[in-house]
Amino acid sequence: MHIATLMLLGSGELGREFAIAAKRIGCRVVTCDRYEGAPAMQVADVSETFSMLDGAALRAVVEKHKPDVIVPEIEAIDTDMLMTLEGEGWRVAPSANAAKQTMNRDNIRSLAAEELGLETSRYRFAESEDEAVAAATHTGYPCIVKPVMSSSGKGQSMAKDEAELRAAWTYAVDNMRGDRPRVIVEEFIRFDSEITLLTVSSQSGILFCQPIGHVQEGGDYRSSWQPAALSDETLKSAQDQAAKVVTALGGHGIFGVEFFIAGKRAIFSELSPRPHDTGMATLIGQSPNQFELHLRAILGLPIPAIQPVDGGAATSVILAGEESDSFSFEGIEDALACGGPGTPVDVRLFGKPTTRPGRRMGVVLARAGSAEEARALAEKAAAHVSVRSE
Repeated sequence: MHIATLMLLGSGELGREFAIAAKRIGCRVVTCDRYEGAPAMQVADVSETFSMLDGAALRAVVEKHKPDVIVPEIEAIDTDMLMTLEGEGWRVAPSANAAKQTMNRDNIRSLAAEELGLETSRYRFAESEDEAVAAATHTGYPCIVKPVMSSSGKGQSMAKDEAELRAAWTYAVDNMRGDRPRVIVEEFIRFDSEITLLTVSSQSGILFCQPIGHVQEGGDYRSSWQPAALSDETLKSAQDQAAKVVTALGGHGIFGVEFFIAGKRAIFSELSPRPHDTGMATLIGQSPNQFELHLRAILGLPIPAIQPVDGGAATSVILAGEESDSFSFEGIEDALACGGPGTPVDVRLFGKPTTRPGRRMGVVLARAGSAEEARALAEKAAAHVSVRSE
């Protein structure tokens, strides 16, 4: 087997797990991020620090390291340069089109709703505060306001009236990525649950992981569990919609396709053409996990089957409470002691060099006889862990 050189654009905790999977089969890994010492950089062969929104810098790094595959891990990339590089023969996984279409929520929502006919919430885009107010006449109140480009739910809030909507506009713009003040105003769905359907596009076809339930606060995930309880009808609808949008985006790799579940309806929400933060549950809940699946699909390696564990698996995040560049973790021993025979508990610390309020610094993984039991175990263990500034 040829020793492939993979270049990760973005080196967070998801990139770290992907890099570990790649190193296990002998790949050479080049990691890139806007700051030094990012999690994936700590397990890579070589690293580069620069803004990936700088197209010239991105091209220079690609030409320097000559990767077999460029693997985006974040949204904030000069996707026009990615398209150009792909057109010149450099390979982007899953595809430059997938990265470009999903970098901004307006692109992927328009593709899903208007071109593919997926079921979505009512929505409008707005480029000014007054346009946002006008959009709410279509969506109704309450509504959700999000920047079209952000990460991990930053800038997302709910508005119950015009005053709150104007404040939500400001919050979204202040927390957006990129230089375009544009938001999506969408109907608030009174959903029963939210799920991520990890969908693998491989040379042998489309594969699905068991659905992952999750809880978000402020648009950022706090816990996840697998499998999420869905009727056969609802799961089939989600799978059909996911296969349609993944096929349209093209390329091989794993896609995190998010849905609202309302009764038996699966309502398309968002999509990431890469491993998903809620999919950390697959580290203890299935084999191959989402990072190994992404790697195998990218490299064209066989995926005979996705085997879930008996029972269920869950995650619960470890958050920082304040800003610091000198800190330690307390309670790891107590967290691990929560596990037992048949109910393992693991702790993954991401290795981020600094903390800030609400920043994810690690995750607790747990497995038990059911997803509900695993979720309770993960939350119990995570409650023992704290981040202390020194």
